[in-house]
Amino acid sequence: MFRSGAAAVAALCALRLTGCGAEDSGAAAPAPTSTAASTSTPAPTSTPTPVPTTDPARKLVSMSISGGFAGVSQQVVLRGDGTVHARDNGRSATRHLRAAEFTELRTLLGDPALDEVPDLTVDTGAADLFRYRLRLDGRTVTTDRSTAHPALDRLIDALSAFLPKG
Repeated sequence: MFRSGAAAVAALCALRLTGCGAEDSGAAAPAPTSTAASTSTPAPTSTPTPVPTTDPARKLVSMSISGGFAGVSQQVVLRGDGTVHARDNGRSATRHLRAAEFTELRTLLGDPALDEVPDLTVDTGAADLFRYRLRLDGRTVTTDRSTAHPALDRLIDALSAFLPKG
């Protein structure tokens, strides 16, 4: 029985190699089998590199958060000198980042996946969601985080960590 199964597999392979398979007969090609490459999100096309800093006074990124039931109003600004200015409903904090922290944030900003994030992703049917408005690299991105964008989500999380605690 094993020999006849092996012979059938060999015959099938021979048909495929000689061009007598389903593609030539007009029949539909078999559906591809599921592989890790065909699931979830595609691999990034390039490795993120830190955005350059040529002007210490330049805003590399600013993020404002607003909305929600309590009327939140928060802002975080990262400047080219490694300074983070944060404000949360009147409370403010300024911090100068260590070199590693600054490089990490610049690397998040240099992620090529950010170029693929739409300028606006907001669920207009949802209530009490925060709105995140980021200004970076000459564009403004607005989201309520109702749609996952991993590169943007990582950046928002990293910047939010600088908000004053209170």
